[in-house]
Amino acid sequence: METKHYFYVLECKDQTFYGGYTTDLTRRLAEHNAGTGAKYTRLARRRPLKMIHAEVFETRSEATKAEAAFKKLSRKQKEIYLKNNPSLSVLDEKSVSSVH
Repeated sequence: METKHYFYVLECKDQTFYGGYTTDLTRRLAEHNAGTGAKYTRLARRRPLKMIHAEVFETRSEATKAEAAFKKLSRKQKEIYLKNNPSLSVLDEKSVSSVH
């Protein structure tokens, strides 16, 4: 089975965005919401988090480059990026969107 590499964006309870990389969207969202994900999302005031965007890439390098580029954007630029770039339909599935 071929590994998929994802760049994803979470919307935090405090309305901030968090961008990250994973090979398993469902697991990673659960980790963030459990407070065991990235340092940024461990703060209780940022949880629960909702996955609002994900893109799949063939390599880890491509996905982490997309993550790094997103993190360099201003808030306004991030909003424009999210509006203009299609996300995976997997975000509409219960398994990802309902994990808290």
